[in-house]
Amino acid sequence: MNKFVRFIVDRQYRFGVLSERGLLNFMSDKKFLIKMYKSKFNKKLNLNNPQTFNEKLQWLKLYDRNPLYTTLVDKYAVRQYVADTIGEEYLIPLIGGPWKSFDEIDFKALPNQFVLKCTHDSGGIIICKDKNKFDIKEAKLKLSRRLSRNYYYLCREWPYKNVPPQIIAEKYMVDESGTELKDYKFFCFRGVPKAMYIVSDTASELEETKIDFFDMDFNHLPVTHRYPNAKTPPQCPLSFEKMKKLAAELSNGLTHVRVDFYDINGKVYFGELTFFDYAGMVQFEPEEWDYIFGSWIELPIKGRDIDDKHRS
Repeated sequence: MNKFVRFIVDRQYRFGVLSERGLLNFMSDKKFLIKMYKSKFNKKLNLNNPQTFNEKLQWLKLYDRNPLYTTLVDKYAVRQYVADTIGEEYLIPLIGGPWKSFDEIDFKALPNQFVLKCTHDSGGIIICKDKNKFDIKEAKLKLSRRLSRNYYYLCREWPYKNVPPQIIAEKYMVDESGTELKDYKFFCFRGVPKAMYIVSDTASELEETKIDFFDMDFNHLPVTHRYPNAKTPPQCPLSFEKMKKLAAELSNGLTHVRVDFYDINGKVYFGELTFFDYAGMVQFEPEEWDYIFGSWIELPIKGRDIDDKHRS
């Protein structure tokens, strides 16, 4: 199926293309999310009495407007929050930035290996394992495109709307695999971690990314979410109990947030804070887990429609 035909017949693909190109920016957040949810799940978004995790994330996008969230999703500004809350020893060392444009970066001042990261979005990352082989032109093209877009408009994750677009350089690090950093992502609800998943095979060009869910006793959960489970479930990280404690501290007082870490031979490093896992637009399999995760979110206001005066 060519792209034109797919655009005509595939509602989800069509919505994604229009959103990516900024052609739906005129929509209110509420109207946009209702239509996007319908395109993803082929069912109506229940905002009057949301029950599932994905529904409640859309509700939170519209009505939970804590201004602190903008700082917490800013990959540069959040470093101070982490340092103040759990200690700067959990931060991956910053080796450059922030820069407002790619051209400000002095590559001569950077080590042979480093990671460039946009502070205002998700996915704007360039990994350099050997500066002698680093394609600066390709990196500039990717990061400059990222700097020019407002990530908020893609899925109306409002905390990103006013984050200053910048680039930072962090120390290049790998875990015991020697090739990647596995992500340990904890789902926290008012300071209580309830579940987590491990992301693996992210550095392999031959393997699809894997996601495995676990409870807080590290029992493997029978659920998939966008990506398949690993053929062999990941081992419990050495710092599992430490990460649980730190996740609780970082999420204290927040309705819901996903707290991400890395483990390098038992040493914990902070990854990021995310309020809307996959924007709340990816189904759980089996579907009952969408309701289980949803039951853990206690909304600030329940069972009541709110008018649009709170939307951006």
